[in-house]
Amino acid sequence: MAQIKGKLKRPFIWQTMTLHQLQVFEATARLGSFTRAAEELHLTQPTVSMQVKHLAKAIGAPLFEQIGKRLYLTESGQVLFKTCQEVFERLDRLEINLFELKGVAQGRLRLSATTTAKYFLPKLLTPFCQQFSGINVSLEVGSHDTVLDRLNDNLDDIYIFSRLPKRDDIEIKAFLCNPLVVVAPTEHPLMHKPQVTLTDLAEYPFVMRERGSATREAADHLLRQQGIPVRVKLELGSNEAIKQAVSQGLGLSILSLHSLTDRDSELQLSVLNVDHFPIHQQWYTVFPKEKILSTVARTFVDYLLAESSQYCQVHPISIAQTTHIANLESNQQKMEASLVS
Repeated sequence: MAQIKGKLKRPFIWQTMTLHQLQVFEATARLGSFTRAAEELHLTQPTVSMQVKHLAKAIGAPLFEQIGKRLYLTESGQVLFKTCQEVFERLDRLEINLFELKGVAQGRLRLSATTTAKYFLPKLLTPFCQQFSGINVSLEVGSHDTVLDRLNDNLDDIYIFSRLPKRDDIEIKAFLCNPLVVVAPTEHPLMHKPQVTLTDLAEYPFVMRERGSATREAADHLLRQQGIPVRVKLELGSNEAIKQAVSQGLGLSILSLHSLTDRDSELQLSVLNVDHFPIHQQWYTVFPKEKILSTVARTFVDYLLAESSQYCQVHPISIAQTTHIANLESNQQKMEASLVS
């Protein structure tokens, strides 16, 4: 019997790896940590390390190098990471397309928002998830620069900013008012003034958000425009830390009204009635112009525009007098009720 001679055909690289291995590698590369990847994927750290090791063996090249406690992608790792992102994006698109063929709004919605959005976005997401039970939502919250990096890397469907990125290749929709107000401890001397001037503010120290935050830039712009020098005693990257500092008498602050919740009543904070305040800002949905939004993403944007419009129009923000935070509670509750009615 004749035999066919020749070299055995070597399997393609992709035939020696699994989607699970790629998922583990992608999470490790994105988070820069085996431990954090294990936490996100609900696996043990040794399992993550072993999966990455098997994947590197299949490829025939190391994917990471560890210097000290930090992981760095090798050249092969960088190529594979980019490929993983493309593969998973296509798989997400496949799932969305299949649901769209059925005419059903189902699938995954990936959102990324700057920090202050955490105070109102869950209130908008709750009725959305109840109405569209087939949609699973993942939300990443971070600084302006963090969300901007995610936009540049096209990691999510919709991005939510209060300060717009300086670029022309994005679609922008304003969806929610974002008033910035002056916050003081209840026993502050300015509490006794029915109308506070900007000059009055210059006499007291401030606790402010870090430079680069949308709140800080808006506040600095107004004060600079009005020629008011302000002494910033403390810079903090957290609204919660700022409220604690103000409560302890370390200074006044300028915060989004959304960040003042009924849980803050025990801190004994008040919103001052100050000339030129509130500073009227907006929240925006942002996505690349070239991005084709899925049915799920379009459904969310349409919902957001409709519900948030009701949120602002039914309960407009107006600070006509110095107000203790406890007195804002009823208005907050009315706003929340309007979202689920």
